[in-house]
Amino acid sequence: MSTILVIGASRGIGLEFVRQYRDAGDRVIATVRDDAGRDRVKALGAQALTVDVANPASVSGLAWQLDGEKIDVALYVAGVIRRPNALTPPTRDDFDAVMHANVLGAMQALPQVAPMVSDARGVFAFLSSSMSQIGSVPDSGSWLYRTSKAALNMAVAAAQHDYPAATLVTIDPGWVQTDMGGTGAALTVEQSVRGMREVLAGLTPADKGRLLHHDGRRAAHW
Repeated sequence: MSTILVIGASRGIGLEFVRQYRDAGDRVIATVRDDAGRDRVKALGAQALTVDVANPASVSGLAWQLDGEKIDVALYVAGVIRRPNALTPPTRDDFDAVMHANVLGAMQALPQVAPMVSDARGVFAFLSSSMSQIGSVPDSGSWLYRTSKAALNMAVAAAQHDYPAATLVTIDPGWVQTDMGGTGAALTVEQSVRGMREVLAGLTPADKGRLLHHDGRRAAHW
């Protein structure tokens, strides 16, 4: 039985990771922001911790809550999107919301959790997006979100050098039917998470620090 950590499990992709790993018989620890999320996680038989990744003070206590754990698979799922394009400057509120959740929260969680993943010689995956790839930008839509995920890719690729016993990657879940992706998205949450779990189970040393896709493709460029 493996120990799985899901950061950002209140709903959507994070909650589906909890469900699938629990169905596979794994022990799951999941972070949530509120009581409703806690109830959903506990109903699946997982241990719930309260962490708000957009609040630096809240994230700073994660290592204390996980004291003594060895983590086989850690997942940073939490994320925020704002959709304006480059025709207008981002507001400070939008910038702070997106960058705190998508970049700062991940960079705060990483040095707290990666040593526990290293102890298990495990995997730490951060949800990125195909929208982060600089070589394939079709327009400026959601440019703040795109920028945050490109920054996340760099943060993980850089941090990999400090945790050689662990495998750190970013992973694109695809276009998923969530509150963020909308009902017209190509993938159900179940399909996306099943694909990502298969990819993460088959990682090789060559994948360290890379952006991967839910269907097994490796990003040719960022």
